[in-house]
Amino acid sequence: MFKKTYLSAALTALLCHSFAASAANDTDLQAIREQIQQLKQSYEQRITQLEQRLAQAEADSRTPVQPAAQVAGSSENAFNPAILLVLGGTYGSVRQDPAVPATGFAMSAHPGHSQGFNLGESELGISASIDPDFRGVATLALDPAGGISVENAFVQTSSLGNGVNLKFGRYFSALGYLNEQHAHTWDFVDQPLVYASLWNNQLGEDGVQLKWLAPTDTFIEVGGELGRGRGFPGTDRAKNGIGSGVLFAHIGDDIGIEHSWRAGVSLHQTRAADRVSDTVPDLPGTVGGVSNSFSGDSRTTGVDFVWKYSPDGNTANRSIKVQGEYFQRRENGLLTYDTALSNVTDSYSNTQNGWYLQGVYQFMPHWRGGLRYDRLDPGTATVGALNAGNIIADYGYQPSRTSLMLDYSPSEFSRLRLQLARDNSRQGLPDNQFFVQYIMSLGAHGAHSY
Repeated sequence: MFKKTYLSAALTALLCHSFAASAANDTDLQAIREQIQQLKQSYEQRITQLEQRLAQAEADSRTPVQPAAQVAGSSENAFNPAILLVLGGTYGSVRQDPAVPATGFAMSAHPGHSQGFNLGESELGISASIDPDFRGVATLALDPAGGISVENAFVQTSSLGNGVNLKFGRYFSALGYLNEQHAHTWDFVDQPLVYASLWNNQLGEDGVQLKWLAPTDTFIEVGGELGRGRGFPGTDRAKNGIGSGVLFAHIGDDIGIEHSWRAGVSLHQTRAADRVSDTVPDLPGTVGGVSNSFSGDSRTTGVDFVWKYSPDGNTANRSIKVQGEYFQRRENGLLTYDTALSNVTDSYSNTQNGWYLQGVYQFMPHWRGGLRYDRLDPGTATVGALNAGNIIADYGYQPSRTSLMLDYSPSEFSRLRLQLARDNSRQGLPDNQFFVQYIMSLGAHGAHSY
């Protein structure tokens, strides 16, 4: 079919030229015949070469790939993973002690900011295909004070088909929207208050994750996870069996070439065992607070939504992204008050929630501005009779924060950012915060998630 098409086009062009030159002599006609013959030979030779390459490619696709170590005469270059090093740092100016938690969330995680110049956490990522069936990813966090921790180290399948993907190892959970994203992809210097308080910034897990992508034009993804339960609000326990579970579902679509959206729901279930919280305010007004511990069930539900817009579909010039998430957590179990002295244990339950809404506007190439509002609700706790005079059940205050940011990205590998925040997350301790941040990526830079 391809031979006929090419030859027909050539013949048509040459014949048209011949008819236009009605006075052509025999020499001209002979030259035309020679050109036709040359074109025919050239196209036949090219088509033959393409057919040979196609046959070779099909044969290669049916041949199992051997690990590099098993290939005779292979060198170290036979295994060539993609390597990414992310360097980041901040300068932070805050008026209040960053170690003080949000009001009503002293029993939750509260990662604070660093004051002054701070190297931050560098990130080393390594990824590669292992064989036709598996792919491996490892992300190592390099602590500025020394030491290395493993953020991600997982294997995922690449050949199950039918939209099914299995991941096992250590990974960031797929609940919500922000949780799977690494710090260098965040739109602000820090995570929203609800992530900092309920998830200690991010929920990491050791376990297995199964996702299924529906074969539809509309993006539909559902999945679940079974894990050890090592990440807050759970506690890492030496036990057999399953320590946590996650269910999630996402749906999204494009509206023309300018709009796209995604929405999701998620559920997380885990159990805490003697989860200790320090400097918790109490009714007796103990100076510096007390240390409490909690053992019981923790169940969190959440919803998330993201909408993106770019005029004419050109995200390089201008774009808008609006996103928000809401989480509600209910914990029920036993609380031990003042573990160092009183050590009184009784029932405890509470329902807390938090949300954020943010928008990021790229108003010209390389430049973006953003606004985010956070809010938390510490809830009203139900406390057993033995601790009714010790535990603050109702703080009567809802922490909040407003943040503004401006960043400049000369390329996809570098970003400079300024951020201002008015932090009212601690009752009676308003804080004006100022941050300068840099993020630089060296090496392979994979595509970011939606």
